[in-house]
Amino acid sequence: MIDNDSNCFIIKMPYLQTMYVSELEGSPSLEVVNIVLERLARGDKLISLAIGEPMYDTPKEIIDVANREMLNGNTHYTSSYGIADFRNAVVNKTSKKNSINAEIKNTIFMTSKQAIYAAMLAIAGKKREILMPDPGYFYGDPAKLAGFEPVVYNLSEDNSLDVSKIEEKITPDTSAVFLNTPSNPTGRVLERKSLEELIELAKEHNFKIISDEAYEDLVYEKKHVSIGSLEDAPEHVISIFTLSKSYSMTGWRSGYTVAGEDIIKNMARVIEHTYTCAPPFIQKASAYALENGDGFIKKFRDEFREKRDFVYKRLNEIEGVECGPMEGAFYAFPTYDKNVEAGDLAKGLLNKYDVALLPGTAFGDQGEHRVRISFSGTKETLETGIDRFEDYLLKDVS
Repeated sequence: MIDNDSNCFIIKMPYLQTMYVSELEGSPSLEVVNIVLERLARGDKLISLAIGEPMYDTPKEIIDVANREMLNGNTHYTSSYGIADFRNAVVNKTSKKNSINAEIKNTIFMTSKQAIYAAMLAIAGKKREILMPDPGYFYGDPAKLAGFEPVVYNLSEDNSLDVSKIEEKITPDTSAVFLNTPSNPTGRVLERKSLEELIELAKEHNFKIISDEAYEDLVYEKKHVSIGSLEDAPEHVISIFTLSKSYSMTGWRSGYTVAGEDIIKNMARVIEHTYTCAPPFIQKASAYALENGDGFIKKFRDEFREKRDFVYKRLNEIEGVECGPMEGAFYAFPTYDKNVEAGDLAKGLLNKYDVALLPGTAFGDQGEHRVRISFSGTKETLETGIDRFEDYLLKDVS
């Protein structure tokens, strides 16, 4: 239609709500990270238990591939879907490791954070609600930006998935349900039975499942199950993966999505009309990681398991603190019994003891009287940080 006052063409999209970027809240984790980085740059001695990033450098073999590809001139435009080498590596990896049957047409190179947003744009239609876990990762504001109304479903008291809590929130307006396994912030790994129940619910109510599997390789005793591997999944599931955690490649912004061909085409449009394509030399290095990186993963996972065991034991030794199972990822999500809100506790700990962690309420209302502790740093950092956390709770909080 034409706006007669401005003589401008306006595209009317009835499913999209008006949302301005200025109305969005900043990422709770990145706000803390920025404070940590600024203070470290000033020379402050700070202990960070907040940053969700492995302490390891990217393995040199992966860096060498990217360097070689740049020197060989592989620095030009490429397909918005990603280069064939990478997409074929995704097909092989997801078949072997995730038991997902996919073809190259079902894949796209896209960093997972962008993919979370692009996946919602890809499914946008008349349905306007997106369900997401509480406590859970920060899907709410991207959902608003994509024109949806975020609706939370509560996890069980032990942070496991109770599908009945999702079912009670489903309406005819439900477009998709977010899953995150292993979970940030809880560290729980979802059971196959719960995933099968959710697939049945998706079939019954015709919604999509957006499965965020960023920590798929950091699972300690249990087995990670990709919901995209289950029967009837291709029609209902959008599986989002990243190389950030598995290969310590956070700064590379390397990831991929596996979904139905129509979804992948729509996600490619988002890339075409924003940043055109991802750097081909990064994609070449990422393909190498997927094809040759199991040794890196095992090393990282074994070291994370040792730190997980230390953190679990140490936290449960603190009076008034209780830490549940930490089955995957590199986070503890303990409760505490002091009469102080999580946000105030995190601020006080940072200001008085120079220790940064995230308040549980950054991940939803169910995170009150919880904190998220990342054990991605060094053992020495963890020991000092948790000692100070204990001192603050026992000496400074009533």
